Amino acid sequence: MTHVTPADRQALLNLILDVSFGRKDVTLASGKKSNFYLDLRQTLMRPKGASLAGRLVLDLLQTGPPVEAVGGMAVGAVPLVSAVLGAAAADPATDSLLGFFVRKEKKKHGMGKQIEGAFSAGQTVALLEDTTTTGGSTLEALDLVEAAGGKVARAICLVDRGEGALEAFSERGVKLEPVFNREDLPI
Repeated sequence: MTHVTPADRQALLNLILDVSFGRKDVTLASGKKSNFYLDLRQTLMRPKGASLAGRLVLDLLQTGPPVEAVGGMAVGAVPLVSAVLGAAAADPATDSLLGFFVRKEKKKHGMGKQIEGAFSAGQTVALLEDTTTTGGSTLEALDLVEAAGGKVARAICLVDRGEGALEAFSERGVKLEPVFNREDLPI
């Protein structure tokens, strides 16, 4: 079992605020306007960020409904999925966890897949995302995973911006579990 402490959680939040958080007017993928921006790839593409995020999400996965695989929509979920798998490899209790990602569109060459990696029909999975606003892209991944025969038991994000994602997932019967939420941000 991973061992994370409140200090680990605070260290990840500090890193997010240092390298991923910015105060500026932006238009989000959802089309909503915001006066702050989060680019969590800046956190997840650093050794400390990947390690902390992977361990915190893996720790969260060890409580609640069990899953066989973690995945999510490319590009946002890919670094987080990789971080969680890296953390899982360090513990024999979790080293069988698998990962996958969902493309926006089917590949036009090769096998023409839309879901790539270690995914198969019948798996129980958790969908991961770096940041959620309305939940749109992760809900799209949910639809595609379910259409391919997977069962989505959980959805986990590093930061929920608090703009409808919790409610949108609840309407679909899936609880969104954020590591951090809007109240953790200095806005």
